[in-house]
Amino acid sequence: MTTLPPCPNCRSEYTYEDGAQLVCPECGHEWRAGEPAAADEARTIRDAVGNVLQDGDTVTVIKDLKVKGSSLVVKVGTKVRNIRLVDGDHDIDCKIDGVGAMGLKSAFVKKA
Repeated sequence: MTTLPPCPNCRSEYTYEDGAQLVCPECGHEWRAGEPAAADEARTIRDAVGNVLQDGDTVTVIKDLKVKGSSLVVKVGTKVRNIRLVDGDHDIDCKIDGVGAMGLKSAFVKKA
């Protein structure tokens, strides 16, 4: 039995071969076995419309977001200044006026 490399995108160990390509069933990433690992490239985080985000950017919330464990809601159009990009499910750490420190997903913001 041959061991296949883990997915370079999400590090899943459940990859399988599909012809000449390797496929990850968890994230859907496909790559060729001979390609250099995509994990070597710098990870880019994009907002909801595809703009590349960087540390220190200002973003705008594009959807009402309920704050877990609270009755607060972050409203559409709220500007968030000086974001910090991190690894994980919520890839933006920030402080929002009136709410405090929290993590946001890049899919719910756009670059201002």
